[in-house]
Amino acid sequence: MNEKILVVDDEKEIADLLEVYLKNDNYIVHKYYNGIEALECIQKTEIDLAILDVMLPDIDGFCICQKIRENYYFPVIMLTAKIDDGDKIMGLTIGADDYITKPFNPLEVIARVKTQLRRYQKYNNPTKKQFFPKSEYDIRGLIINKDTHKCFLFGKEISLTPIEFSILWYLCEHQGKVVSTEELFENIWKEKYLDNNNTVMAHIGRLREKLNEPAKNPKFIKTVWGVGYEIE
Repeated sequence: MNEKILVVDDEKEIADLLEVYLKNDNYIVHKYYNGIEALECIQKTEIDLAILDVMLPDIDGFCICQKIRENYYFPVIMLTAKIDDGDKIMGLTIGADDYITKPFNPLEVIARVKTQLRRYQKYNNPTKKQFFPKSEYDIRGLIINKDTHKCFLFGKEISLTPIEFSILWYLCEHQGKVVSTEELFENIWKEKYLDNNNTVMAHIGRLREKLNEPAKNPKFIKTVWGVGYEIE
């Protein structure tokens, strides 16, 4: 598959030059002279790598890089006319993968692009959008946050043991899917499940008590008899 490269630079000559060299290497180029149109492109198109000028007429390249890093992993190369180390450090700190100072040799840019794409494709699936893992779920008033390791039910904090938290988090991660007892046990306890093991059932029971779940018609953790558990 030909990788899609986003080029954003308000200097038309530079953007056009990069487009020519990238297309010569069979990349698909999405070229823009301002930040707003570039951000719209990112939302609609599966980009594999972005080349961003720092100084743009509307939104600077740093802001675009920050927006990208809110949702995507693909490589970002920053372009700048400044030689100030402060700008370089700023770019790398907010998530840029590489930094090139103007004026530059277009062949060097192409080499950097290939290097970053090789690294990206080695550790990621380039055919899919790359999102950062979700850190919080809010399911009808039940809020669980992995970063703070806290759980709230209708605004009131619920005290959970590490195992109870892990079980609830796993079920929330698989919301709408029936998770078998075996799958829960092996993912939470990291051990082989045995048929006569009632550990999961006991922990689910304690979780339901803490969530004030009615036994016959639980609101959150539902039992699918003979299969497992589900949060709808």
